[in-house]
Amino acid sequence: MDRITATKTAKLADECHKIFSLSDSVKNAIAKTNREEFVPSGFRHNAYKLDALPMGSSQWISSPLTVAKMTEYLVPKGADRVLEIGCGSGYQAAVLSHLFRGVFTIERIEPLILEAKLRFRKLGIGNIHTKLDDGQNGWIQYAPFERILFSATAKEIPAKLFEQLSEGGILVAPMQVGAKQVITRFRKVGNSLQKEELEECDFVPILNGIQK
Repeated sequence: MDRITATKTAKLADECHKIFSLSDSVKNAIAKTNREEFVPSGFRHNAYKLDALPMGSSQWISSPLTVAKMTEYLVPKGADRVLEIGCGSGYQAAVLSHLFRGVFTIERIEPLILEAKLRFRKLGIGNIHTKLDDGQNGWIQYAPFERILFSATAKEIPAKLFEQLSEGGILVAPMQVGAKQVITRFRKVGNSLQKEELEECDFVPILNGIQK
């Protein structure tokens, strides 16, 4: 990352921190991630604004503030591997790559996952593993995961995903609650799940199947 870009990403991290208190590790992860690489070329001048931006396949790249919040809510400290449901542009996964030894990200829309893989390769990020699939299946081959993050809104969390969450693990997801969406944190303790509603949000809905 060149000096000008590094200054922009550091400023972006500071702006997020002013609005929502971030741990040093999450703030540094935002500062180390070149957001320009993840937004469509026509929107690069808006890459460092705290706005969601449109991208291909009728999807959106989340606001950097939302990405920072979701990452903080995940409580990355002490966790080794994270599963992300909904790779999208790859920006959230890139941020997570600075905080976890292994990032496993699933995307159901083939053009998006192919573009994200190219971005990871260009940026030299070697600890992100990608898969084209319906993310609601999880990734059983690499389970269990200490953390699971949904980057799309769910009406309910499939039981198989909780089964792939390790003991004491945390799952963060935007949940549809009536007419609103609420970021919700689940913690797996024995055979029970502790549930905590955090704040209202606005994400694209999770959909079934694969789109080529």
